[in-house]
Amino acid sequence: MSFCHSVKSSRSLLRLSFSLALLALPLLASAQIGKHRNTFSIGANVGAVLSNVGFDPEVSQKQHVGFTGGFSWRYTSEKYFSTICSIAGEVNIASIGWKEDILDLNDNPVINSNGSPEQYSRTLNYIQIPVFAHLAWGKENQGFNFFIQAGPQIGFLLSEKTSKNYDSPNLDPETGRSNTIIEQESMDVENKFDYGIAGGAGLEYANRHIGRVLLEARYYYGLGNIYGSSKRDYFSKSNFGNIVIKATWLVDLSK
Repeated sequence: MSFCHSVKSSRSLLRLSFSLALLALPLLASAQIGKHRNTFSIGANVGAVLSNVGFDPEVSQKQHVGFTGGFSWRYTSEKYFSTICSIAGEVNIASIGWKEDILDLNDNPVINSNGSPEQYSRTLNYIQIPVFAHLAWGKENQGFNFFIQAGPQIGFLLSEKTSKNYDSPNLDPETGRSNTIIEQESMDVENKFDYGIAGGAGLEYANRHIGRVLLEARYYYGLGNIYGSSKRDYFSKSNFGNIVIKATWLVDLSK
């Protein structure tokens, strides 16, 4: 697949995702087919993010482990047969990035000049704003339900921090790195705006006294690149892939 075709496909996916999310709110708010709901809930969420960056040329990586947390909201407008229909969103602070897996040709750790295995990671702190179409099945106000949700997400880079234990990487043909792509280690993020598509599934427990507690596993696929991706740039691709495990607590303001 050509690079131009890949960019066009990414833009088409993003436009479709945003269009569905924007259409969801008025449709949910005016839906008359099912049983009408008017439940607005707010709360907070917290969780862990396992992230990496899809570099091309490829960079060997482990999962970068970070934190996410912030404000959550949800508007439930309808129950259509057994499906509870809502639109949901968040405003989060998230620490994501990449952690390099630095090995030699024999898959052993590469040793630096201090006699320690080389280690490199980059932490990027973002404000992330996802908006989801949220569908649930089960107990609505007392008990458990299962839900899925999906929609667009945008992010804004706040800061970045590098952690490494060497001055110069070991690139010796015999004892050094098997993956010699190191340009990313000295490059600051060029594109501070991130965008993509997120989706997840989970369980919700609703209780009239304590509110709603949600546990969710989510995946985010970035459609943008953190570095330039033109023919004159080093990387043709540098997008995020994030696995998110989080808990959310909501309370109903209106019903």
